[in-house]
Parts: sequence; structure tokens; C-alpha cells
Amino acid sequence: MIEISGLTKDYAATRVLDDIDLTVDAGRIAAVVGPSGAGKSTLARCVNLLERPTSGSVVVSGQELTALSGKRLRHARQQIGTVFQSANLLRRLTAAQNVALPMRHQGLPDAEVRRRVGDLLERVGMLHRANHYPSQLSGGQRQRVGIARGLALQPSVLLSDEATSGLDPDATRAILDLLRELRDDLGVTILVITHEMDVVRGIADQVAQLDHGRIVEEGAVADVVRRSDSPLSRALLPMPPASAVDGRRLWTLRYRDAVSPVWLSRAAQDLGEVAVLAALVEDSGAASVGRLTVGLDPRLEERRVVEVLATYGVAAEPVTALHAVAGDRTESAA
Repeated sequence: MIEISGLTKDYAATRVLDDIDLTVDAGRIAAVVGPSGAGKSTLARCVNLLERPTSGSVVVSGQELTALSGKRLRHARQQIGTVFQSANLLRRLTAAQNVALPMRHQGLPDAEVRRRVGDLLERVGMLHRANHYPSQLSGGQRQRVGIARGLALQPSVLLSDEATSGLDPDATRAILDLLRELRDDLGVTILVITHEMDVVRGIADQVAQLDHGRIVEEGAVADVVRRSDSPLSRALLPMPPASAVDGRRLWTLRYRDAVSPVWLSRAAQDLGEVAVLAALVEDSGAASVGRLTVGLDPRLEERRVVEVLATYGVAAEPVTALHAVAGDRTESAA
């Protein structure tokens, strides 16, 4: 697990991270999001102590890294693998040699190195490319090799710093599937640094938003989307634009609790026809999350609409011109 308490990081007179508290339980995937300059990558470097925090503590798998130095710190870092945005493979080494590099530095026997390299490359689907150089691999293939190298020393924690940035959608999905498999099969705790909300929805159990070095919102991904209407919630599951009105009054709906798959037809029995103009409904972990724009009979009382939909676990809010403009601005900022 990862437990960060009261962590701050200063560069001269600039505070980059300010009193960060974040816990990621063993075998979970947490995402840290935020705009450029928010401190995301600095936080990742503080977790593996490539950057030493100005104050606070970082505990990984029961060891307080901030209390260690020298050989003890180097040994503790073996429990933390890292995958970078560009994979950072050495171009003069083959895929197999890149994966073997951390084990060579640890002085492991040749037979053990060969066995582990073969196992890791097979796990990430790259055994057939073992003797290829980075220039002969696609971006997604290089990232797979980078993940294998990050697992070379059998870490309990894996840091993914923008590992899918710049990849095409198919490669991104493949990397996310691989990370999920590592979590499920090996019990690895994963901290994902990303600006891609699709990545968060697709892989993370929990999310924390950094802004100017502080965590401004955090929680389980499904809870953030279903139980709040914050900028982070809207960024995670943005409201799609409505394509038609047809004289109906527009409403925005948001899944708030566990929602029955037949809620829409039941709501129509109470409110009359519910015209779905736009919708985005997805699974986040074991929960369904969703946002919809619907058109209802303009003669319906607001209170009745809100009360009826609440019985199905759906939060409802009438759309006004002012609200729509404010929502667009918030989406852009997010």
C-alpha cells in the first residue's frame, strides 16, 4: 500500500506540493489528475523518493521511505517500479536486455535473469519481440516493455507517469487492460499519473485531483461521479450536448445511487414520455455511472420531476441558458 501524510515539496520559495494526504490500499489502482503544473509528476517522484519531500512522510508496503537513506533506501526502492511516458528504453539494448537491466544491476544470476525476462515479456505479450530494439517497436509495444522492466524486481507498487499519453486508442486500451491484469493477478498497487479522464474511468478504483499543489477532491471514482456535481465529476463524465429540443423542457440527469436498468421506463410511467436527447452511461468498477440530457413535458412541476427521479436514484436539474453557459466554461477549465 501507499500512505502519504502531510507531504510538502518546496523548490526555493515555491511550494509545489502542499500538505498532501493520500492513501492507496494494497491491490488498488489510484489515479492522480490535474492541470499542467499542478504537481502530479512531482508527487510521483516523491513517492519513490527520486525527489525528497520537504516535509511529511511516504510509507510504501509498511516502510517509511522518508526515514531511510543510502543503501536502505535503495533496497526499499526495489518495491516500487516506474513506467514513464516515453518508456525510456535504452535504444542500444534489445527489449530483453532493457528488461534485464535492473536485475543485472542487482547482481542476480544469469539463469534467474533469463527466466524472469522470459516470464515478464510473455506476461506483457512481447516475448516474440524480445530481440527487437526500441526503434523497431511501436509506441504501445515500447510501453509494454517498459512495464515489464518496471516489474523486473518484483515490486509491490507500480507508478505509471502518463504511460498512455500520446498512444492511439487501441494501444491505450491494451495498456490499461494490462495494468488491470497486473493488479488482479499479482496484487500490485498502482498509482497512475494522468490527464486523460478516459484512463481514470477505464482503470482507476479511486481518484484524487491536484490543483496548485493541493488535493481539492478525492474519492472512489464511482462515488465522485454519482454523488457530486463538481468540476472533477463533470470532467470524468462530461455532459454530452443535446441534439434536439422539440418544445420540451430540458433537464440534466445524473446517476446518484444504484440505478435499476429499467428506471427510464418506470419514470416515464410517472412523468410521461422522457425524450433522451443525449446520454453517456458507463461502468466504473462494479457501479454504473451516467449523465443524460432529457426533454420532458414543460407543464410538469419542477419539484415533482425531482422527487420522482430521486426515487430511482437519479438527480435531476432543469437546464437554463445561464446554467448551460456556466457548464461549458467549467468543462473547458477541467
